[in-house]
Amino acid sequence: MQLKFIPVEEFYFALTLAVRTLEELDQPGLIEQVRSRLLAECGQPSTVAPGKQNTFNYVFKVEGIDSSPAPGLIVSISDWQDKLRLSSDYGWMLDRQRKPIRTEKFDQRSLFTQQLRSHLQQWLQIPL
Repeated sequence: MQLKFIPVEEFYFALTLAVRTLEELDQPGLIEQVRSRLLAECGQPSTVAPGKQNTFNYVFKVEGIDSSPAPGLIVSISDWQDKLRLSSDYGWMLDRQRKPIRTEKFDQRSLFTQQLRSHLQQWLQIPL
């Protein structure tokens, strides 16, 4: 698995309505650790809309994972209401009317979540 950071200038073009929450992690200090490591690795977040409930959102294109029949795969790492939120469109895609529909990969979202957590732990050197 490889994550290719999507900077704020390109975020709008990568946006997909099919991104859904994979899991939320509620560990003391985790948000600050992840925010600090992502800032060091990627710089400014993909979206610039700091607020009380959400202060960062880093979005990545995922390479090296089969997401067929969807043409691509997006992962979002953000904070939401004091929890670390991992989201992705894995197992979803947009139909012709741009409405999210499940794909045959939907049942494998928990396996994908485990792979993502493992990758993030190695890359960011943070226990998840």
